[in-house]
Amino acid sequence: MLAYLARRVAQTIPTLLLVALAVFALLRLIPGDPAQLMLGDGADAESLARLRDQMGLTGSLPAQFMHWLSAVLRGDFGHSLSDGQPVLPVILERFQVSATIVVAAVAIAVCAAVPAGLVAAWKQNKALDVGIVMTATLLLSIPSFWLGMLLLLWFGLHLNWLPVVGYVALRDDFSQGILYVILPIATLAMVETGVFTRMARASAIEVLRLEYVAHARAKGVPEAGVLRRHVLPNAFAPTLTLIGLMLGNLLGGIAVLETVFTLPGLGRHLVDAIFARDYPVIQGCLLFTAFIYVCVNLVVDLCYPLFDPRVTAQ
Repeated sequence: MLAYLARRVAQTIPTLLLVALAVFALLRLIPGDPAQLMLGDGADAESLARLRDQMGLTGSLPAQFMHWLSAVLRGDFGHSLSDGQPVLPVILERFQVSATIVVAAVAIAVCAAVPAGLVAAWKQNKALDVGIVMTATLLLSIPSFWLGMLLLLWFGLHLNWLPVVGYVALRDDFSQGILYVILPIATLAMVETGVFTRMARASAIEVLRLEYVAHARAKGVPEAGVLRRHVLPNAFAPTLTLIGLMLGNLLGGIAVLETVFTLPGLGRHLVDAIFARDYPVIQGCLLFTAFIYVCVNLVVDLCYPLFDPRVTAQ
């Protein structure tokens, strides 16, 4: 187990370096001078040269990359061109909002989808299976922003149960904060439930065809025990992979949903920075999102031996 852990952790290091190199290269392809944008068109040549030197924009591209990478490793992501604030603390603050929505929604979706997928596989081609598959297909076919607006119109404007604009942090006022995240979490959970249900069903169908399942039934194990003890642990690995991919994607890609619900999350922060051409913020958001994606999938890889001990031997 320790060898497996060390091997997986070691594999993430070159991945993160390649990600950092890709982010650096993409930002350098954008036309424009960050120093000129920060100081404005009326800046003199001496001020521009001094700021470029402070930002590590002088010298060759490899030297610029090493200067930027060394600063990132120290936790210095630079300062925003728009408001002058340090990039990393703002990213961490915005990330807390996105993570609250995404983690809660994915957890709810998994708790609902995995049992539904198992039942659908158990009742394959029966009326219950058809109903579950149709519901899952409908949920994953609905655009999240459209579903979010429908929930806002119904529960926010029509019933007046929940707020429709604004955000209150959970650490500031937990009871009020919960009201502001119910609809975003419900929207994302409903969409992701459809995706996880289909994956859980497909995996469970494959496992139900294996010989050890027939052997367990032949010994008189109840169907509930077969599903819980024999099918679920072996069918959950593909769903676990999908959970890791979804978490990584959603943590950096829910800008549309954050815009619909006016949430100050990381995705919306990145979109605002792109429109403002705020290079340090764009660079920091992309690198941080990629880092979270790699870390989430590393945790998923480390969880595989819990469901399949054979993984440690690979």
